[in-house]
Amino acid sequence: MKATIKLLKKMAIFIAGSAFLLAGIIMLVTPGPGLVAIIAGLVILSVEFEWAERYLHKAKKKLKETNDKVRRKTNR
Repeated sequence: MKATIKLLKKMAIFIAGSAFLLAGIIMLVTPGPGLVAIIAGLVILSVEFEWAERYLHKAKKKLKETNDKVRRKTNR
């Protein structure tokens, strides 16, 4: 019984995280906060998957770089 619940929890986390990731990737080419959605998806996935935690670190770095670039352009 506990194994089934654990598997269902892992599946739910995978589905929710994947949905955010997919939405974020779509928003990279359409209007919307794509990087924010990608980070949210990776946060959800990192609860169960170590690979997601590695990508989360990279995505946070990219978001910070993008934010800094936008701030530099608007301060001119």
